[in-house]
Amino acid sequence: MRNAKVTLRDPSTALGMTAVVDRAGFQTSVQDLGRTSFRQFGVSTSGALDLFALRVANLLVGNDEGAAGLEITLGGLQLRFEDARIVAWCGGEFDVQIGSRALPAGHVAYLHSGDELKFGRAQIGCRCWLAISGGIDVPVVLDSRSTDSRANFGGLEGRTLCDGDVVRLARRPGSSPPATGISSWAGPHDWVSPAKRSPVLRFIRGVDWHRFNASTLQRFTSEAFNVSPDSDRMGVRLDGPELKRDDETDLISEAVAPGTIQVPPSGKPILLLGDCQTIGGYPKIAHVITVDLGIAAQLRAGDRVRFFEVSLQDAQRLLLEREHDLDRFRIGLSLQGS
Repeated sequence: MRNAKVTLRDPSTALGMTAVVDRAGFQTSVQDLGRTSFRQFGVSTSGALDLFALRVANLLVGNDEGAAGLEITLGGLQLRFEDARIVAWCGGEFDVQIGSRALPAGHVAYLHSGDELKFGRAQIGCRCWLAISGGIDVPVVLDSRSTDSRANFGGLEGRTLCDGDVVRLARRPGSSPPATGISSWAGPHDWVSPAKRSPVLRFIRGVDWHRFNASTLQRFTSEAFNVSPDSDRMGVRLDGPELKRDDETDLISEAVAPGTIQVPPSGKPILLLGDCQTIGGYPKIAHVITVDLGIAAQLRAGDRVRFFEVSLQDAQRLLLEREHDLDRFRIGLSLQGS
C-alpha cells in the first residue's frame, strides 16, 4: 500500500478566520501596545501611535487591551471578513462604511461572513485604529506583534499591508457575535475621536529647557508651528519660529522617548513618536504629556499646532484620572454585555 500524502491545513484558514485586504490604503500596519522592554538594546517601542485609542477599541469588541489591531493612515483600507466578527475603531475623523451603513468612531459593529469594511479619507487627523474581535494573529517578535517598518520585523512580514493580503485573525473571545448591526451607544467622544482642528499639546519642561533664552522659550509657548510634510511614525517635524539655544556645546546622547521634543541645529523642533530612536544628542526642550500623545498622533502636513506648559504634577494627575475613568468604562462595558 502506497503512503498517502497528508496535507496539513492552517486551522485559521480552514475555519475562515481571516480578513482579506481588498485595498490596503496608504499605510496600514499591524500594531499592538508595542515593545516596552527592549529599548536598552536600541529597539524602538513601535506599537500604535495612540495606545489609548487602541486600548479603548479593543475593550469595545471584547478583546484584551493589548490585542493587535490595525493602524490606518489617511484611510483607503477595505477589508472583507470570512467569518462573523465584532469591530470598532477610534481615531481621526474618517468616513467608515459597512456596505451602505456608516460606522462612526467608538460604535460597535457586528459583521457577518462576506461583509466588507471600508475606510474613506481622513477629514480631521490622519490615523485611526481598528480592533477586531479575537485580534490580529501574527507571530510575536520580542513580546509584541507590532510592525517595526524601519527594522522590517514584526507585524505581517515586517511591512505595511498590501492589496490582496490575507490577514489571519485569532479565535473570537466568547461565542458568536450576539447581535447584528451597529450599536446605538459608543465610547466617550474625546477617547474615540481625539483629533482636533486646532490642536494644543501640553508639555512639561525638558532636561535642556535651560539651554534656551527667554525670548526663544516665549516663542515656543506663544506661537504656532506648522507640521512639515517630512513627518512619519518616527517623528513630526515642525516649521515656524526657529528655536536657537544659547549654549552651543556638543551634548552627550541621552535617552529619548515618544513625546520628546528635540531641537536640531536648524532650530526646527522634532516631536518624536512611537518609531523614534532610543537615544539622541539634540537638546530636549520639552516632553508632550502622555494623555496628549493621541492628539500628537493625528498631526498631518499643514496642521498648525501650539504648545502649553503644565507641571509634572498636573501631567501625572491627568493620566491617573484617565486610568480611573477607564476602570469605570470597563465596568460599564461588562454591564452592557450582561
